[in-house]
Amino acid sequence: MELEILTPERKLFSGEVYGVQLPGITGSFEILDKHAPLVSALGSGKIKVLKDKTGTTILYNINGGFAEVLNNKVAVLVEGAVEI
Repeated sequence: MELEILTPERKLFSGEVYGVQLPGITGSFEILDKHAPLVSALGSGKIKVLKDKTGTTILYNINGGFAEVLNNKVAVLVEGAVEI
């Protein structure tokens, strides 16, 4: 599945991933390949990008935002983010 993480200033990440864990406002959730369409608000917390099945990950701290899943593409729009 394709993932894009965007801030108002720049694109933080763009590419094919196995999955992504996101901090929803009522708890964290995970998006995997062929997930149903979804729009969700995000709270402050960590985004965990699962690059592949072997466990390679990238972590970002975010201040909140929104996520949209449609046609096996995930767009994450965040107000501020720092890779950790």
